[in-house]
Amino acid sequence: MKAQFIKKYHEFFTTTNKRFNFIYGSAASAKSHSVAQHFIKKFYEEEKNKVFLVIRTTLPALRITAYKLIIDLAKEYGLPVNLNKSEMLLTFNGNEMYFKSLLDSAGGIERIKSFNVNYIWAEELTEFTIAGFRRLNLILRAKNEGMNKLYGTFNPIDAYHWINTEYFEKEQNSVAKLHTTYHDNPFNDKEYIKELEALKYQDENYYNIYAKGLWGLRKNIIYENWNVVGWKEMPEIENCDEVFYGLDFGFNNPSALVEIRVKDNIIFENELLYQTHLTNPELIEMVKPLIYNKTLVLYCDSAEPDRIKDFKNAGFNAKPSRKGKNSVRDGIDSVKSKKVNVSDTSVNLIKEKRAYKYKEDSDGRVMEDPVKFNDHLLDAERMAIFTHFGGRGVKRGGVFYPGKPKPPENVEKETKLIMPSTKGKIHF
Repeated sequence: MKAQFIKKYHEFFTTTNKRFNFIYGSAASAKSHSVAQHFIKKFYEEEKNKVFLVIRTTLPALRITAYKLIIDLAKEYGLPVNLNKSEMLLTFNGNEMYFKSLLDSAGGIERIKSFNVNYIWAEELTEFTIAGFRRLNLILRAKNEGMNKLYGTFNPIDAYHWINTEYFEKEQNSVAKLHTTYHDNPFNDKEYIKELEALKYQDENYYNIYAKGLWGLRKNIIYENWNVVGWKEMPEIENCDEVFYGLDFGFNNPSALVEIRVKDNIIFENELLYQTHLTNPELIEMVKPLIYNKTLVLYCDSAEPDRIKDFKNAGFNAKPSRKGKNSVRDGIDSVKSKKVNVSDTSVNLIKEKRAYKYKEDSDGRVMEDPVKFNDHLLDAERMAIFTHFGGRGVKRGGVFYPGKPKPPENVEKETKLIMPSTKGKIHF
């Protein structure tokens, strides 16, 4: 296997003799990438007739993160990828690697809880309940001449989380911990590091969590008016009262596209794109198949008029978002005034919403502005909703098309599941 391993991770993986191995720390510290490398090495080089399990709480989240990462790395390293895509099962040398979710009824852990495994990687462990974690422990019991192990990766977002209260604050002989920060990752993007370091001057709690990798507190969260819903619970576009889109431009940061459906005054949101290092021509080509109908309004960051013009020239109904004094605060209030449902395929949008918080000053007083970090899809959402419903002098509170949206010609009316793209460097 011709791969570059980060020394700190490699030393930990080759020396730990504990059942539970918690790998935690800052953003951009290569936690997931390093565990994926470790699993690939064990799977292809070190083990025979063993069972591996890679798991997240939901299947959509798993598909575009740990599952994609392992498959892509195996191909990059020139390894044979004997993959049953429908079962999400990778096999080699008698080894089996399953990719499963904790909560989904179709393919979730309920269907596999009776089988035994040797190695588990629980990605984003803070999303798991302690009951879910204990269920994983119960299946970590396959025959092994060595030791069965569970690896959990996460950002330490809340000091009151069960991981901290049950396994960090209490002495546990079965636990090994590896703390890392972006300083441990020599492959980092310099622009993203500047963002992390700038948190020091924005919000101490965010800086502790995402730059220093220390346990923080989940407080002053901005959005509480939303729920995660399954894809099948999303209303079909043809049956919606209104449909529009929000686009936040980026390059080093992700370009972010969100679809907003309105049915009976309830908002339904779907993340369509979240990708770095896209030029505007590349972005346009990627957005084309994601927009249901080009006549629907695409609200864009008004700070980028030239990029908006390119989208107009490409046939999109691109409009600049509403800007002005206090537009961010007012936009947040506009989003907070709605009942919002987010599709469970919107992995990055969900993560941004869970962490989005107001700034605090040096004395701990809550300010009116949000912390400017990992908010790209939220910016797209806010700009679109605020502009659309904010009274731009067009009928029905800003609707730019008459009646319900019509499907484009020569396209089947069936609404297809569109997974967000994760090509590029996403740093969660």
